[in-house]
Amino acid sequence: MTSSGSEAGTASGSGPAGPVLAIDAGNSKTDVAVVAADGTVLATARGGGFRPPTVGVDLAVDALAEAVGRAFAEAGIDSAAHVSACLANADLPVEEAQLADALRARAWGVGVEVRNDTFAILRAGIAEPRGVAVVCGAGINCVGMLPDGRTARFPALGRISGDWGGGWGLAEEALWHAARAEDGRGGPTALTRTLPGHFGLDSMYALIEALHLERIGQARRHELTPVLFATAVEGDPVARALVDRLADEVVAMATVALARLDLMDEEAPVLLGGSILAARHPQLDDRIRELLSERAPKAVPRVVTARPVLGAALLGLDHMGAVGEAQARVRAFYEGS
Repeated sequence: MTSSGSEAGTASGSGPAGPVLAIDAGNSKTDVAVVAADGTVLATARGGGFRPPTVGVDLAVDALAEAVGRAFAEAGIDSAAHVSACLANADLPVEEAQLADALRARAWGVGVEVRNDTFAILRAGIAEPRGVAVVCGAGINCVGMLPDGRTARFPALGRISGDWGGGWGLAEEALWHAARAEDGRGGPTALTRTLPGHFGLDSMYALIEALHLERIGQARRHELTPVLFATAVEGDPVARALVDRLADEVVAMATVALARLDLMDEEAPVLLGGSILAARHPQLDDRIRELLSERAPKAVPRVVTARPVLGAALLGLDHMGAVGEAQARVRAFYEGS
């Protein structure tokens, strides 16, 4: 979908002078920064994961409050001029608006801007709010934005919204192929050996039983994604096909977003972020670049490794109308230059 954004997701560029509270909240951790209008980072803090679908909005925001409180105390303030929050699980505009209301109720800032956390990856990797980002970590998502406020995005709710990939999805696909290979319903694959072997087991049957009976916790399934990539490196055709399919999904999302923003005919950055894409697996990385060169020849792919809270801070400074030295200063803090 392409939109100009709701109040929660639209940068005005006319906010009052003063510090920005930048929040990047993912499923596993939260980074907070208090940034002065000149780009000086006054304080930082780290907290736990942000999971409103699991614990509810109020408890999820309570978890943010602890890190925000520490950052405010270090900066010597009790509120900011503007809150720029890039949050996991803010997948739909209605969810962004709901979370913006919840943050506004905490009185952390005069203004509140909430975006999906993929926007933080995008803004961290570009000099101006123009381009497309694909993030592949536990899940997969893609967003695009233009300086005039227009955005391109996907619901990114899993299979019901047409998504395929991400760490959890890859692990499940690998298990599916390995299970069928072992019992004869599918063709052979080394995954029947490497997946159970990761947990010290000797068969897929043993791994299936251990997962089903939760002798191996659900959270440990994500450990199988690196095993899949290692098996692909060994040359296993099934594992390699899954990696190639992920590359195709990444490029499909990126090209659709570029087209929605009319960026196909000009040089535009395509930022690749999240743990899987940032790992720069050669087969995946090379295939993404090959497919992009065919489908969007003017796209400029680049891997983003900076902490996403940088993007939240830059979006906040965008809102405040702070450019040039202010943005360079906060970028230097996070990129060490």
